[in-house]
Amino acid sequence: MAVLGVQLVVTLLTATLMHRLAPHCSFARWLLCNGSLFRYKHPSEEELRALAGKQRPRGKRERWANGCSEEKPFCVPRDAPFQLETCPLTAMDALGLASMTQNLEPLLKMQGWDWALPLAKLAIRVGLAVLGSLLGAFLTFPGLRLAQTHRDALTMSEDRPMLQFLLHTSFLSPLFILWLWTKPIARDLLHQAPFGETPFSLLSDSAFDSLRLWMIVALCLLRLAVTRPHLQAYLCLAKSRVEQLRREAGRIEAREIQRRVVRVYCYVTVVSLQYLTPLILTLNCTLLLKTLGGYSWGLGPALPLSPVQAAAPDGPAGPKEDEAQQAAARITGALGGLLTPLFLRCVLAFLIWWTAASQLLSSLFGLYFHQQLAGS
Repeated sequence: MAVLGVQLVVTLLTATLMHRLAPHCSFARWLLCNGSLFRYKHPSEEELRALAGKQRPRGKRERWANGCSEEKPFCVPRDAPFQLETCPLTAMDALGLASMTQNLEPLLKMQGWDWALPLAKLAIRVGLAVLGSLLGAFLTFPGLRLAQTHRDALTMSEDRPMLQFLLHTSFLSPLFILWLWTKPIARDLLHQAPFGETPFSLLSDSAFDSLRLWMIVALCLLRLAVTRPHLQAYLCLAKSRVEQLRREAGRIEAREIQRRVVRVYCYVTVVSLQYLTPLILTLNCTLLLKTLGGYSWGLGPALPLSPVQAAAPDGPAGPKEDEAQQAAARITGALGGLLTPLFLRCVLAFLIWWTAASQLLSSLFGLYFHQQLAGS
């Protein structure tokens, strides 16, 4: 309880500090509004009227003279030769936008709850299945959006091969994470690498675990480094939508043209959240895995995990101690015996693996959809 109290105080202090620094040093403002991203401005109604050769009626008398009792929506040809001007994305634009069950057996036996072991195992499996389904559902649309921005960013960087290499590496980073957690491929290959007739160990188990953590952090930083090319690719959708509009026949309202352009940059903050949320989730789970799982950033031997022990009371229970305090002590001891580093390793490793798998599957399907199905 004392550790939880310290963590709560540190969390509150950190939240207060971040709230105070937000007006002066904002990561979101630096990412979106530092001048490197530009958006497209919609044409004004006066510009569209000038292209169509029409003037705005000055009042009701002029509309009655032209035989129009009510002001009708102004329409222009879809292939009107208007141009979209660009401007940097500013802060005002952004602010105006709408092995887990192995711990249970010794613990339950110590508490005399052997009969509850099958139920506890089933509850954990069902809980992980529900958590995995919810997480996969939440990461589906971000994966589809990532596929679209990745495809457009590659098109915009045709003359920059280094940037294209970084974009490809960032897009396949979930595959590298899955490879790190595939035992026959990653751990056995490095732990028992075949050199000649006898296998040779390149890394120890603790060194492999530390290297795996470092690689995940590096892949997250790589994806963060290519955030702006993805966001700029999304902002350029306004131009592609206007070009698609010009290939259509008929007429369209001027306000509809303006809406199609404005909707793109009004949604850029949501797109940035869709891009960064899986990254932040993976990075947080990795840091929690290192801290709560007892890992180390160094490549040396890690500290051994402490065995599961039953929480014993500090002293004999007094006659004045009520049943509520005894029940609270038993629950605290049970939770302390369950939430061991080995148990937390399994839970957090599953979350990292499943997050990477959901990103990879949804983004690959999105890439297939945008390349093969969207144009048909």
